[in-house]
Amino acid sequence: MKTINEMALRFPSKSCNEAFARAAVSAFIAVLDPTVGELSDLKTAVSEAVTNCVVHGYRRGAGTIFLTGKITEDRRVIVKIRDKGVGIADVKQAMEPLFTTAAEEERAGLGFAVMQSFCDKVRVSSKPGKGTTVTLEKRIADV
Repeated sequence: MKTINEMALRFPSKSCNEAFARAAVSAFIAVLDPTVGELSDLKTAVSEAVTNCVVHGYRRGAGTIFLTGKITEDRRVIVKIRDKGVGIADVKQAMEPLFTTAAEEERAGLGFAVMQSFCDKVRVSSKPGKGTTVTLEKRIADV
């Protein structure tokens, strides 16, 4: 499907930038006039992905988060959140509800489950020592 708009951002892996990522994605998809629910869903999924970069990818250390977005002519929004952190050894296990590598921080292990519940598609690719890319896809209804 043809891309009608796209964006690319990079920012430090700091918790405070979760709000920045949410706002940037909100502004980017505003042209589609999403419902409050659609907007909230995508913002929540983006928040979870950025938080995973900060907490798990970089283990609260310094790093860069890369966020790209595309809007296609059939009103699909595709957002990729990528880090160059520690990576995930077993993606299937990491996507299981309640699994976490940050139990000492009292993490619930629901990040991927939340992303999946709010998006049409969620893809995760990762290589240990190289980083992780989360691709979120959501179609915005045409009202």
